[in-house]
Amino acid sequence: MFSKACEYGIRAAVYIALQSLDGRRVSVTEIAEEIDSPIAFTAKILQQLTRNNIVNSVKGPTGGFEIDREEMDNVKLNMIVKAIDGDKIYKGCGLGLKECDAQKPCPLHDKFVDIRTDLSRMLKSTSLFELATGLEIGMTFLKR
Repeated sequence: MFSKACEYGIRAAVYIALQSLDGRRVSVTEIAEEIDSPIAFTAKILQQLTRNNIVNSVKGPTGGFEIDREEMDNVKLNMIVKAIDGDKIYKGCGLGLKECDAQKPCPLHDKFVDIRTDLSRMLKSTSLFELATGLEIGMTFLKR
C-alpha cells in the first residue's frame, strides 16, 4: 500500500520519536542501520520529513534528528504519508489503472472505498507518541 520510501519514512520517524523520548538525537547513519534502509535513501527521506516539520534536524557536532515530545502527539501517520507519498493512497486505483472513478470503476473500486476510509481513519488517529511508546515497552518492533 505504501511506497518503500513511505515505509522507511514511518519507521524512521518512529525510531526518532523513540530516541527523543530518551532525550537523544540520532544520526542518519544510526537511523538507516536501525530501520534497515540504505543511508543515501534514508537521508532523502529525512529531508522530506524535516521540510514538512515532522522531525527536527540539528546541525553540528551534537546534532542529529529529533522530535519534540510535545509534537509527538500532534504528528499523525497521515502527515508522514502525505509528506512522502502525497495523497495517491486515498485516490489511486486499487488495480493501478490510470483512470478509475465512480463513473468508470475498476472491478475493485467499490470495495476499495471502505478500505480507504478505514485506512484514512487509522492514519489520522495514530500518533508517533503512540507508536514510540509501543516500541519502548517492547510490545512492537521495527526490525527483525
